[in-house]
Amino acid sequence: MSEDAIDLKYAKQAADYIGSHHTEVYMTPEEVISSLEEVIAMLGTYDITTIRASMGMYLVCKAIHERTDLRVILTGEISDELFGYKYTDFAPSAEEFQKEAEKRVRELHMYDVLRADRCISVNSLEARVPFGDLDFVKYVMSLDPKLKMNSYGKGKYLLRHAFEGLGYLPDSLLWREKAAFSDAVGHSMVDYLKEHAEKVYSDEEYEKLRAKYSFAQPFTKESLLYREIFEKYYPGQAEMVVDFWMPNKSWEGCNVNDPSARVLSNYGDSGK
Repeated sequence: MSEDAIDLKYAKQAADYIGSHHTEVYMTPEEVISSLEEVIAMLGTYDITTIRASMGMYLVCKAIHERTDLRVILTGEISDELFGYKYTDFAPSAEEFQKEAEKRVRELHMYDVLRADRCISVNSLEARVPFGDLDFVKYVMSLDPKLKMNSYGKGKYLLRHAFEGLGYLPDSLLWREKAAFSDAVGHSMVDYLKEHAEKVYSDEEYEKLRAKYSFAQPFTKESLLYREIFEKYYPGQAEMVVDFWMPNKSWEGCNVNDPSARVLSNYGDSGK
């Protein structure tokens, strides 16, 4: 988004530091809303997090396809599952951190990898996913989970530490707070989607329509909108996604009703 994209300044800093060619792609509120049905049909999911994050990824991949001759791109999926999300800062123990990581890796095909695969391939691009290298995944998952927990006031400490002092990135980027992609493209994007859903359903319509669904029942007007579009293209197939991707609600500090890291108490400097 043109008005509040957190990542733009950091992307430019990285490009200037490594000497790469830097191109910025902006999306408008109109593009976000008009692309929503196409994105959900492409993804085959009603999951809020996956759809939100796919809006920016789909539109940037579309721009790459239309404006360049690039066909193979690098992407950073799977580092969160291996090294931790913002919400895994709340893991009550190393054992719980590991169980959560294993769950996320097992379910990759329903969420982040689904998003990346569809957004990239539908735009005739190919992905290379360094963090998804099988030997690397096996190695990281075999490490003592205590090493991956946020014991140093910084999430993904182990991954950051591995690159410390090597000069691949300036320290200001290596140690910046993580911002989830659907937030980092601009908080306004999610706000526009929520506002759109509010206009589609009255409170009465929302309660009536959500009651139709016994599995993964929509719990906001935004989630109802996504489910209704999903059912249009994939009627009766909701159970192919195990549930909504949400922080682990059994952990103190994670019982939230929105998957955005913005609602967590440790969001802090992620939005700057």
